[in-house]
Amino acid sequence: MLDVFTEIIRGLATTAKHMFKPPVTIRYPDVKRQPRYRFKGRHHLRRYENGLEKCIGCSLCAAACPADAIFVEASENTDEERFSPGERYASTYEINMLRCIFCGYCEDACPTQAIQLGNDYELSFYDRASAIYTKKMLIDAPLEGMDSTPRETEPGVFTKSIPEMENPR
Repeated sequence: MLDVFTEIIRGLATTAKHMFKPPVTIRYPDVKRQPRYRFKGRHHLRRYENGLEKCIGCSLCAAACPADAIFVEASENTDEERFSPGERYASTYEINMLRCIFCGYCEDACPTQAIQLGNDYELSFYDRASAIYTKKMLIDAPLEGMDSTPRETEPGVFTKSIPEMENPR
């Protein structure tokens, strides 16, 4: 009986000790916490400085996705309409955010670093259809002074190659 009484006193002491400490919660809608360094949030499709899309439609991100959340359909670039520096580009790029587990494997598998997980964490959906992010929703807006229309080049001549990749290690 004495053991039960001492355990009750220890529990009340723990409660009293924490009663006067300030709370560790934040007022979420008013105050937004900065995500940690390695946080994996909403996906973004990146562009090169010249406005071309980095995605070349190789579907390696879709193959690496363990949740099968990514769908990529590739089309051929032509000299009249060029979307990416390679032979192909992703004409359809969709991510089902309900299936995505934010593991980052798509980011690791991409040879051109086209898909990147950003710091956006406010993802909410009212229906299942709005949870499918299309290429238009994912791709970065062109930089100021650039247009998002396909590039025109002289037939058979394309001098804008894929820039050298930086090794992050």
